[in-house]
Amino acid sequence: MATPARTARKPAASKEYLFIWEGKDKAGKVVRGEMRAGGLTLVQTTLRRQGITVGKIKKQSFGGVRRISDKDITLFTRQLATMIKSGVPLLQAFDIVGKGSSNPSMSKLLSDIRSDVETGSSLNASFRKHPQQFDPLFCNLVAVGEQAGILEGVLERLADYKEKILAIKSKIKSAMTYPIAVVVVALIITSVIMLFVIPQFKKVFSSFGADLPAPTLFVIALSDAFISYWYLIFGALAAGGFAFTRALRNSETLQFTVDRLVLQLPIFGPILRKAAVARWARTLSTMSSAGVPLVESLDSVAVAAGNRVYQLATNAIHSEVSTGSSLTIAMQNTGVFANMVIQMVSIGEEAGQLDSMLGKVADFYEQEVDDAVDSLSSLMEPLIMVFLGTLIGGLVVAMYLPIFKIASVV
Repeated sequence: MATPARTARKPAASKEYLFIWEGKDKAGKVVRGEMRAGGLTLVQTTLRRQGITVGKIKKQSFGGVRRISDKDITLFTRQLATMIKSGVPLLQAFDIVGKGSSNPSMSKLLSDIRSDVETGSSLNASFRKHPQQFDPLFCNLVAVGEQAGILEGVLERLADYKEKILAIKSKIKSAMTYPIAVVVVALIITSVIMLFVIPQFKKVFSSFGADLPAPTLFVIALSDAFISYWYLIFGALAAGGFAFTRALRNSETLQFTVDRLVLQLPIFGPILRKAAVARWARTLSTMSSAGVPLVESLDSVAVAAGNRVYQLATNAIHSEVSTGSSLTIAMQNTGVFANMVIQMVSIGEEAGQLDSMLGKVADFYEQEVDDAVDSLSSLMEPLIMVFLGTLIGGLVVAMYLPIFKIASVV
């Protein structure tokens, strides 16, 4: 009676395990392998039924491992495309890529997909069971490749696409990380000065018996307020950040407003706009070159730009194209695409080479983003120096003004 009770409780466990086993078959030959199961007993029983005398079993837990990143999916796509092109069977390709992955979560994902394919599911249907890792664009292209018998070519296009998108995302992150890091460090230093340094100066100045300069009095008042209400200040910032993040996640209107304001920023706005157009053009080019109809492609392209302004514009384009309008006219009506982009699309439509022209648009804007990010570092350095000089230097000068005044009197 105890055994069924234990069996009934096992499904409540949230962890899944990969067991690596070693043993001997009926002929006495040493064999090794892997098996995913809910417990050690199940692995032993399964191997015993297969006539294998178990020697060692090692359990690897998937709990607490790092998440699957875009880089993992991009690398998997390239490896799978290369292996299929080389003639490696699909299931064997999944085995090779899964065992070679350094991320256990990725290995588990590929094992799940392999199991689905092995039981008769199509590859794109197996991918659709994991929407967090494989978006509709990925699944739609794989479906086209399976139906047309050109899976290896589609996977190569997908690999190229994801590598280019990953590169442009990396460029944008590198452009944003440096100034954000500097601002955060400056705010931490300012907080330390307000909490610990200025009160020491205040004690020294209290023995002077003279009127302090206005900048010094202002900084001391700020320090007193910061010391008295620092928990309220940090609490309000944390609560405000949490509330804003939650509202941004749930409100499409707020998302559109933020994305529109981001595109209008003086320095970063043009870079983000070019990056959005590059991703939009690259995605539509990839879908078009794979033979996906334009109307269906626009469904996947809407999210690919990574900006709500371009997503809504793409939805409007989709509506107009569905009713018979040309892509050029529909893009022009949105007012978010540059004339160069519209002209290139127009030429592509007239010449029947839309995918090629969109690819050239993507290449041009990706190069523009590269150049802008490279020049941004040299532009940001003097701006950051001015910011730090004004913030930190202003505090230091304000606190030293009374000392300079005393020295001039002496």
